[in-house]
Amino acid sequence: MFEYEGMQTATAPRSTRPVRRVDHLGDAQAALERITALRSRVTEMESTRVDTVGLPTADALAPLLPGGSIRVGGAYAVQESVLLAITMLQAASAAGAWCAVVGVPSFGVEAAAAAGIDLERLVLVPDPGDQWLTVTAALADVAQIVLTRPLGRVTPGDVSRLSARLRQRGGALVALGAWPGADVSLRVTASEWSGIGRGHGYLTERRATVTASGRAGAVRPVTAELLLPAADGSVRAVAPAAASGAGTTGSGAAPAVLRPVAVAS
Repeated sequence: MFEYEGMQTATAPRSTRPVRRVDHLGDAQAALERITALRSRVTEMESTRVDTVGLPTADALAPLLPGGSIRVGGAYAVQESVLLAITMLQAASAAGAWCAVVGVPSFGVEAAAAAGIDLERLVLVPDPGDQWLTVTAALADVAQIVLTRPLGRVTPGDVSRLSARLRQRGGALVALGAWPGADVSLRVTASEWSGIGRGHGYLTERRATVTASGRAGAVRPVTAELLLPAADGSVRAVAPAAASGAGTTGSGAAPAVLRPVAVAS
């Protein structure tokens, strides 16, 4: 049957490894140091952000915007003029803000650089397709000003969610086209080019009347005379002497007559 002789009860050998004591206090201190380091990095990154009260805009556009700046969490509609939209981004970009452009294939990198846009802090998504709103919302997490061309219907819920994200991130939206509930809508209501003589010459600069209207007509429309662009490629307000229409030279002789070419806004 069974033999029990010679059988011994096996005992587990004693481990020679030292017993490791869990240092809860040390672990907590290490975790606290990691959290402190992460907070320091976040603070350092946020210190490079543009002022959270308002984002700067070009001097030429300041009279057209309430407070003379771009409101954090705000939305601005620019009708048809890509150059005017670029000008909305210029000052914030020069101040160190990241900018993004979504769904604007005609956005020229060279023109943006000439206007003062920092290309190293510019994100371009020329053709987002049907996902343009999703891409716009995603870029609102990393860019302080997002320029987008609406390519479909925008619901009030979409506007509300995007506005909340922009406020949280300290950013703003510039729409190239209509945008529901836009704080300010900018439109070129009149313009003329100069530089063309009697059948010859080159276009040198464009004098434009830009009209700003508030949300749902709550603010009385404001207009400004701008060189869009000036002869040197910049965008600036028309000088008071030019705006007053002074038409004689110092000697009293009439200046050469130019024939401006009207351009649709």
